[in-house]
Amino acid sequence: MMPMLTVIVLFGLGLCAGSFVNAVVWRIREQDLRSQSLDLRKKKRKVQDLSILHGRSQCTDCGHQLAPKDLIPVLSWLFLRGRCRYCKKPISPQYPVVELVLAVVFVASYLFWPNDLGQLGQWLLLATWLGSSVGLLALLIYDAKWMLLPNRILYPTFFVALTGRLGYIIFYSSDILYSLFLLLGSLLVASGIFYLLFYLSQGRWIGYGDVRLGLITGTVLARPSLSLLMIFIASVLGALFAVPALLAGRKTMVSK
Repeated sequence: MMPMLTVIVLFGLGLCAGSFVNAVVWRIREQDLRSQSLDLRKKKRKVQDLSILHGRSQCTDCGHQLAPKDLIPVLSWLFLRGRCRYCKKPISPQYPVVELVLAVVFVASYLFWPNDLGQLGQWLLLATWLGSSVGLLALLIYDAKWMLLPNRILYPTFFVALTGRLGYIIFYSSDILYSLFLLLGSLLVASGIFYLLFYLSQGRWIGYGDVRLGLITGTVLARPSLSLLMIFIASVLGALFAVPALLAGRKTMVSK
């Protein structure tokens, strides 16, 4: 496949994956809210309406089922001028932004992939990374909005990352035992450090969701040194963004 055609295909897949991320984040949050609601009218609504696999796309305000022409990534939002076709309520700019971000991630991952994509094993790793990036972006949005890391996103993302990584190690690694050793070390660093912080602070510094998140990042990176570098960079960036919010009293430090 020609590189330009690959870029176009990946850009389109990224847009669709971004649309999927938006749907997953809203549906999981809405499921949780409705399960906790005391409003019997909301409880009577079919759970299947919010199913990630079977539920139909709907307006987040009026609940009207959306037509295919309303679901074109980015373009539908632009054509509708950021408003629902049916109830005219505003549609958050989050939707096209997330779609574009993931499209850029897909294309940039291909263009700047550090290894030779002429090897089938590298394509497996690229596909694993792209699949993991979908879950990681969903977790980022959910955490930013509600300071929660839901297991319904964490575990499938970890499964995708681990399956792809183990597949690469088993079928394409020249030294399977050494690669598995590095993977285990990466998991211990990425998840173990978070667990240590969680244990020492009794959950006051970080939540247990961060420990599970470390399983994903540790699997994707698959090198203890890279996992340690990731934790350092994340800590610096987290401090830059979190400290002003903490001082203003808008945030807490814990993601559950």
